[in-house]
Amino acid sequence: MGINRILNHPVLGPVENKKRITFTFDGQTFEGFEGDTIASALLANGIRTLRVHEETGAPRAIYCNIGHCFECRVTVNEADIVRACMTPIQESMAIESGKVQPAPFNTPPEEWPRTYTEYEERNNNQKDGGTNA
Repeated sequence: MGINRILNHPVLGPVENKKRITFTFDGQTFEGFEGDTIASALLANGIRTLRVHEETGAPRAIYCNIGHCFECRVTVNEADIVRACMTPIQESMAIESGKVQPAPFNTPPEEWPRTYTEYEERNNNQKDGGTNA
């Protein structure tokens, strides 16, 4: 079981009667407890790096741990952009470190939309094949 797991919490008490679950991360098998999130199970097993930054390749890990920042995104059973901090582990779950995702825009920053309305107009225009002015 994970080397960093708290088995007797001073406030929550002992962790007992929890079902052990096996899962894989980048092809390596680990154990966690039913009810663990992917992030907490990996952390308990000494895994800190969940993905790399899209542009710099720098390691990324758990940041907010409440689902806001998406720093902990991983691939689960071939589904991309799964938040590890919000997703419970399941038996035999296949988790892969987050793959490098493309930049949000393939245009230089000076051409990015400045408002959401502008973004929607451009997006709708592209869907209409450029016929919607």
